[in-house]
Amino acid sequence: MKNFFTFLSILIISLTVYASFNDLIPSSEKSLDKYDFSVENALNHLEVISKKPHYTGSQYHEEVKNYLVDELNLLGLKTEIQNQVVLSSWGVGTNAANIIGTIEGTNDGKSLVLLTHYDSRHHSSYGASDAGSGVATILEGLRAFLSNNKKPLNDIHVVFTDAEEIGLLGAQAFVKNHKLVDDIGLVLNFEARGSGGPSYMLIETNGKNGNLISEFKKASPQFPAANSLMYSVYKMLPNDTDLTVFREQADINGFNFAFIGDHFDYHTSLDTFDRLDRNTLWHQADYFMSMVNHFSKINLSELDSEKDYVYSNFPIIKFIYFSNSWIFPLLIFSIIFFLFIIYLGLAINKLSVQGILNGILALTISLFICLSFTIVLWKTISHFNPDYADMLHGFTYNGYYYITAFIFLNFFSLLAIYSPFFKNNSAIDLSIVPIGFWLILNVLISFYLKGAAFFLIPIYLALFTVILTYKLNFKSNNIILLWTIISLPLIYIFVPQLKLFPVGLGLNNLFITSFLLVLIFILLLPVFSNFTFKSHIKNLMLFTSIIFFVLAFINNDYDSENKKPNSILYYSDFDTKESHWLSYNNNIDAFTNQFFAEFNSDNSISFSSSSKYSTPFKQSSFADFVDIPTAEVQILKDTIIDSKRIIKLKIEPTRNINKIELTSDDSFVFDAISVQGVEYETNNSKIKVESGRFLSYYMALRDKQLIIDLNFSKDLLPNFNLIETSFDLMENDKFNLNPREDFMMPMPFVNTDAIVVSKKIAL
Repeated sequence: MKNFFTFLSILIISLTVYASFNDLIPSSEKSLDKYDFSVENALNHLEVISKKPHYTGSQYHEEVKNYLVDELNLLGLKTEIQNQVVLSSWGVGTNAANIIGTIEGTNDGKSLVLLTHYDSRHHSSYGASDAGSGVATILEGLRAFLSNNKKPLNDIHVVFTDAEEIGLLGAQAFVKNHKLVDDIGLVLNFEARGSGGPSYMLIETNGKNGNLISEFKKASPQFPAANSLMYSVYKMLPNDTDLTVFREQADINGFNFAFIGDHFDYHTSLDTFDRLDRNTLWHQADYFMSMVNHFSKINLSELDSEKDYVYSNFPIIKFIYFSNSWIFPLLIFSIIFFLFIIYLGLAINKLSVQGILNGILALTISLFICLSFTIVLWKTISHFNPDYADMLHGFTYNGYYYITAFIFLNFFSLLAIYSPFFKNNSAIDLSIVPIGFWLILNVLISFYLKGAAFFLIPIYLALFTVILTYKLNFKSNNIILLWTIISLPLIYIFVPQLKLFPVGLGLNNLFITSFLLVLIFILLLPVFSNFTFKSHIKNLMLFTSIIFFVLAFINNDYDSENKKPNSILYYSDFDTKESHWLSYNNNIDAFTNQFFAEFNSDNSISFSSSSKYSTPFKQSSFADFVDIPTAEVQILKDTIIDSKRIIKLKIEPTRNINKIELTSDDSFVFDAISVQGVEYETNNSKIKVESGRFLSYYMALRDKQLIIDLNFSKDLLPNFNLIETSFDLMENDKFNLNPREDFMMPMPFVNTDAIVVSKKIAL
């Protein structure tokens, strides 16, 4: 009989694990039947958008822009292009071209904005997921929405921003300069940080999220994937979206809908039409249709709230939330409840002091073994696979195998650690310390990470189960079933997080998965302790782990579907006539070997290039000087007024330039800087510049020249450098380079496949 209950428990847990993932994302197009959303239409749009890289300043970027304008016009929207030079507070600028379309509503209230960006990451990303998927979803979603011939109550504005990938510049241009901004009540933003997986809902608000959450629930998406912890983690990452600009600069509330699965495709040449997960596109469509149908007809001026909610996915009802004001009362009551069950358990001889002490020992060993072993083992694997460091996402193509392998390995370790304790201690004795550990975590959460306060839910379930166990004198079979059933929310909520963190944050964070697994395991101790054939289960866990490590090893090579990233950059100093080959790669491969012969090695180069993860150059060597035409620089104005020196520069490229930068050899203080008549914004009266880059401008096709105004003290002696970058190294006929092999691709997040020429500006 006990074997039956063991099998039943395993079956229930397995089905719950399956449901916890399956409920996050549609598995069939049928989920969209009620909306008249055609995935085929959306894919047709996506195929056009992602045909070529379309970064700001590229020719295909212009073609995509024209295509989107035509499609919005066909839908009957009032369409405009906002051409606007924008310069961020960190000195990055461009001439952005935002596409704006409007559907007029029947009321005069606040408007709804449907937001995404249409530029891809320079220079090799096709941008199918990021954010072609968002563009395609909005285009087809609008067609489906308008097909019922109903007028929305609220105005709806489509905003396809430009230059998101170079610093959210299009969004800044819109928020700072467009007249529509004052009338916006809510923004729905569709984004991607990978090419598959569930799309997670993330709120952006400067205030309280109570009304936003309650209205999200009323909108009734079929597959809500959200918890309040994710936004807390999201804010810790070096990532913002266009929606962040709306929140920070205009105090406008909004929802992000973004997916992060298959993170290895993010910003790479593998972000293609074919690799976008169709299930993910269905998920975005589900969000779009449910949200637009709801928020187009409610009063968007009433979304501010006096309450903050903690929220999470939950079995059957899919989504729950409760007020932040409940956190401390729930925490205090849980502590009192916890102390009471200890007192009661000791009083009625259901607990023993020795058993509780043994529980402390078991948990301590478990945390130490699982965390330390995971960290050490991953560092060892990384050491023997140095190419992993060149995947700047931190997530390898065989990453899912590694995640699974580590989960089963840690599961084996936990069973091995607790097996001797199960023999000599009751399951309830061993469970007391885990509940106490969860309580300590929740005390910390209540002060430092309130978004994770749904961690209180498993505590109450565990405390409730302990009381039932006391009162009903359950036999072991019934204990297995009772703890299994009551622990289903724990499994449902937390098991998906085992995968989420290492995918989104990188495999260096596998220890988070180990920690979460320990948390889940220790609250299920009464289940595992009463299992029959525990040794067989333990061995199965180890065997499964080995299988997935083997699969990771087998799938460790690069091929046309999983390409090796590498980088090369040609840097030339026009004044000294010295040139260098530079690479961000840790190791030289068949492609980069043509540039870095040992005898030509050079480590003296001081040139640095900005990158998302502040990645430094790893390889450098001398290169033959190639006469690259440089921009013509004219000083249109150089005058002194009172104590200030005012300089106007005209920079006119003589070749196809993608980016122009100004650097200073020394720290410097400007009173003002403007580019194309737009001022450098700063919170201070002065613009303080450390040595290095102080201005980066990405050239749009409309930019034929660059006018820069500089204002600083007449007593200062500036020493400026002009750096020109073009993304045409591999196609430039002045170079005869061996191309990459089919299993290679340009490295994302860094300046690669580029010609960079530097020269001093004499003032």
